Amino acid sequence: MVKHQPLQVYEKQVFVSFVTGIYGCRWKRYQRSQDESSRWECTWFVILCSSFLLLLFWAYFWLMARNDFNDFNWLVYNRSGEWRDETIPILASTTVGFSYITFLLILALFHISLGQQLNLYWVHKIGVLATLLTTISGVIFVDDLWGDEWDILLVSLQYTAPFLHLGALVTVTAISWLVAGYVVRRERSNIQVMVLFIYIVVLLGLCLAPLTFTCPCIMDRHSLKPRPSIIGRRGAPMLAPENTAVSFNRALQHGASSLEADVTISVDGVPFLMRDHTLRRTTDVTKVFPARQYEDASFFNWTEIRSLNAGQWFLESDPYWTVASLTVKERSRIGNQTVCSLVEMLRLAARANSSVLLNIHKPPPEHPRYRSWFMDTLRAVQKAGIPLKRVTWTPDTDRGRVRGLHQTTSEKLSVEAIRQRGITSLTLHYSKASHKELQEYLANNVSVTVYPVNEPWLYSILWCSGVPSVSSDAPHVLRKVPYPIWLMSQSAYNFIWMTSDLVSLAIVIGVFFFQNYHMIRWRMSGMQNYNPEHIMLSAVARRSSRDVNIMKEKLIFSGEALIAVAHRHNLSSQLLWEAHIVFITACRDLFIM
Repeated sequence: MVKHQPLQVYEKQVFVSFVTGIYGCRWKRYQRSQDESSRWECTWFVILCSSFLLLLFWAYFWLMARNDFNDFNWLVYNRSGEWRDETIPILASTTVGFSYITFLLILALFHISLGQQLNLYWVHKIGVLATLLTTISGVIFVDDLWGDEWDILLVSLQYTAPFLHLGALVTVTAISWLVAGYVVRRERSNIQVMVLFIYIVVLLGLCLAPLTFTCPCIMDRHSLKPRPSIIGRRGAPMLAPENTAVSFNRALQHGASSLEADVTISVDGVPFLMRDHTLRRTTDVTKVFPARQYEDASFFNWTEIRSLNAGQWFLESDPYWTVASLTVKERSRIGNQTVCSLVEMLRLAARANSSVLLNIHKPPPEHPRYRSWFMDTLRAVQKAGIPLKRVTWTPDTDRGRVRGLHQTTSEKLSVEAIRQRGITSLTLHYSKASHKELQEYLANNVSVTVYPVNEPWLYSILWCSGVPSVSSDAPHVLRKVPYPIWLMSQSAYNFIWMTSDLVSLAIVIGVFFFQNYHMIRWRMSGMQNYNPEHIMLSAVARRSSRDVNIMKEKLIFSGEALIAVAHRHNLSSQLLWEAHIVFITACRDLFIM
C-alpha cells in the first residue's frame, strides 16, 4: 500500500524574491509567474538592451576623449563666453546612468535564467526612458559642438580592438546559456528561430572580426622605431598656466625636447604668447580693463598686456584638476605670472638647446601691424639669439621671405603637393592621418608631428606607427612611458585569436548540447509513450531539487486550489477529477520544459 504524504510548505527563495522585487516590485510569491512574458514586456527588454548598448558606446567615447577634455571645454568657452568644466556633469551623469541600466539588465537576465516572467516596474520604465533620452540629447549636443571628435573612436580601435574583441567574445559565449535555454526548452516558433539565427551571425562575426583590424602595435619587436620626441604644447599647461614662462620651464624639466607656442602681435608690434582672441580667460583683464575685456588681444599695447596677471586664473579654475598636487611655493610662483613675450620664450629655448614651433595668429586687416607682422616676428627671433634652424612656424605663407627658418603646415597634403610646395614637415591632428598615410609620409622623408597627444595609449600607437615627434599638453605623463604599453608579434596574436575562437565555439556547442540533453534522452528513449503517472514519478526521481520545488509550486497553484474549493463548497466529484487531471498535467509539462 502506497502512503501519500501531504505536500510540503514552500521553501524560501530569497534570491528570486530579491531579483523580482527590485526589477518588478513583485516581492510576494503569488505575484510571480513563470508564464511567457508579454510582447509589451519583451519590448521593454529590447529598450533596456538598446539603452545599455548606447550608454556603453557613450561611456567608451568619453573614456577615449579624455585626451581632449581641455579642447572640449575651450570650445564650450568660445560658444558661451564663460569658462567652466563641462566634462564633470557629463561624466557624473554617464556613470550614474550606465550603472543603473547595467544593474537592471543584469536583473532581467536573471529573470530569464530563472524562468521568471519579465515585468519591469513602472518607476524603472520612467528611469530607463529618462536615461535613454538624456544620452541621446548628449550625443546630439556633442555632434553639433564637437563633431570632429567622433574620429577618436576609430583611432582608439587601433589600440583597443584586440581587447574589445576578447571581451565581446567572452560576453557572447556567456549568454549562450540563456539563448540555448530559450531556444531548446520551448516549443519551436519563428521568434526562437530568429533569435538563434541572430546569435549565430553575431558569434561568427566576432570570430572573424580580427580580419578587419589595423593595429600598429601588432608588429615585430625589432621593427620598432625610436621613441617619439615630445614637444611641450604651450609648455606644460597641466602643471602651470599655458604660454607662460613657468609653463615652458616645467615642460623642459619633464623631458620636452621642443616647445610650442601661440603667437599674437600687439598693437605696437611686440609678439606675445596668447591662444585666445581675447584676454578674458587667461588674464585679469576684467578687473584691470573691464570696458575692454571683449576686445581682441592684438589691439592692446605691450605695456597694457604686461600689466595683467596671467596665473591667478589657473589656480582658480583648475582646468586640469592638478592644482591640488602643487606645493605652496609653486602656487605662489604661478599666481605672480605675467603674459610671456615671444623673445622670453625663445631665449629660454636657446639656453636649453631646444627647438620651437610657433603658431602665428595673423592680425585682422584693420590692425596697424597687419602688413608688418612677419617682420615683427622675424625681428623677435633674431633678437632672442636662437639659431634659425631650430625655429619652425606656421602658417605656410611668405615662403619667399623666409630664409633659414623651417615652415610647416597643419593642412593634410598629398606627397606630390608637399614636394611642389617645398615642405619637409607636417603638423597634423591625430585624427587626420591614418596609419597607412603616416607610413607613406615617412617613406617619402616627410617629418610628421602629431597633436595633441596627452594619453599613454595614443602615444603608444603613434610610437608603433613610427611618428618622430608628438605635441603634448602632458609631457610629465608621457615621460613615464618608456615603452609602448603593449606590443605583440603577428604570429602571437594569431595564436591568441584562433585559440579564443575555438574555445568559444567549443563552449557554445557544449552549452547547447547540455541544455538539450534531457530533451534528447526523452526523444530517443521513447518516453513520450509513458503514461502521466510514470512521467510524474520520473520527474520527481530525476529532476534536481530546484525543479522538484517548482513542480510543487505548480501543483499547489493548480490542482490543490481546485481540491480545496471543492471540499469547501461540497462540490461534485467531477471537479475533484478535474483537479486530479491538473495535477498530472502540471507534472508532465514540468518534465517536458
